Amino acid sequence: MDVHYAVLLGALILSLCSASANDKPAVGQAQFPPTYVPSGGLMFKQYCAACHGADAKGHGPAAGSLKTPPPDLTTLATRHDGKFPYGYVSDVLLLGPLAPHGSAAMPTWGPIFLYLDKRSGTAVRQRIKNLSDYLASLQVGQRPFVGRLSIRALYLRSV
Repeated sequence: MDVHYAVLLGALILSLCSASANDKPAVGQAQFPPTYVPSGGLMFKQYCAACHGADAKGHGPAAGSLKTPPPDLTTLATRHDGKFPYGYVSDVLLLGPLAPHGSAAMPTWGPIFLYLDKRSGTAVRQRIKNLSDYLASLQVGQRPFVGRLSIRALYLRSV
């Protein structure tokens, strides 16, 4: 029995050592700057596409397992008098969907982003903005993006 515990203890020590070694970047490995925030498209792919689908129309691979089907995010502007609802989208991402407008199955991303960004409110706001801008670019009947920047983003850069 003592041999069994010794083997378990050895395995535990080995796994702890390898986990701590994985926390340190390899020499020459590129690191993201502390202010790095991923693009809206990348975050959508990582966090949203499983349910909403790569095209944001609500047909992701996990959509069938949900009680309430995910909404088509390409029609947000259509459902809000032709204007993309930045405030509504920000609120849903930060606080979760309101009961009549979504399912509790959708994660509340605000606290998750706060954790990922080490409690940086600025980084969380940038994440929400990037995701919102990306969703705005997908709207049916809206002006297309120019390259990777929206027309709005190009305007804001020129001001």
